[in-house]
Amino acid sequence: MNMQLGSAPGASVLSCKGLSARYHRVTVVSGVDLSLRAGEMLAVLGSNGAGKSSMLQAIAGVVRGGGEINVNGRSLGGMSAHKRALHGLSLVPEQRRNIFPTMTVRENIDIGLALLPASEREAQRAFIIDLFPILQTRETAMAGMLSGGEQQMLAIGLALGRKPAVLALDEPSQGLAPAVFDILAAAFDRLKKGGLALLLAEQNVPFAARIVDRYVVLSHGHIVRSGDRADLDDPQRIAEAFLGTGRG
Repeated sequence: MNMQLGSAPGASVLSCKGLSARYHRVTVVSGVDLSLRAGEMLAVLGSNGAGKSSMLQAIAGVVRGGGEINVNGRSLGGMSAHKRALHGLSLVPEQRRNIFPTMTVRENIDIGLALLPASEREAQRAFIIDLFPILQTRETAMAGMLSGGEQQMLAIGLALGRKPAVLALDEPSQGLAPAVFDILAAAFDRLKKGGLALLLAEQNVPFAARIVDRYVVLSHGHIVRSGDRADLDDPQRIAEAFLGTGRG
């Protein structure tokens, strides 16, 4: 089953200028500029504490931030996370916070579909199940009883229920068995072909290298390197960037 989720491939979908993220009075991300086109996947790479999660959360409106954030030409600045979701921005948080564990798989998906008009929900449900067929066989299971890989598929399905223009994913490969990587990579490729723009925060560079089109490296809340996927075949350059010695 094919369904157009995002904009026409190649169209500008997400742009951020001077993006910042802060907790109370502490700024953890500042001065970030990035853009993302429909049908494209951009990886935000970096070590623990680099600010990757905070950056995605600031874009999604989960934490306080500043700067300009636009989705499909509409400014999201000042909007709540809920309103940003209504305007096409979905976030899949890191594991352990991305599903409702005491509810069934079907109930989780229903929550994701709740923002859609009733007339569109069944078609979108069918699309999600077609993307991750295992969710249909687990439909009545409690989400908290699923394997780690199944929970991640459910979290992505829940976020796709809103038919977003931009899907932001925070460390989707964390703690998963390598066999699940193939399933996620195939799903992301299919979503890109459908016009969805994907923003990926990730430490697992080999996994990112399989699926992304471009990358930036974040260090101490600042972008210190950017490039195309082909660069990720050079471990030395990426190691230098992760250590903060490869500015460029």
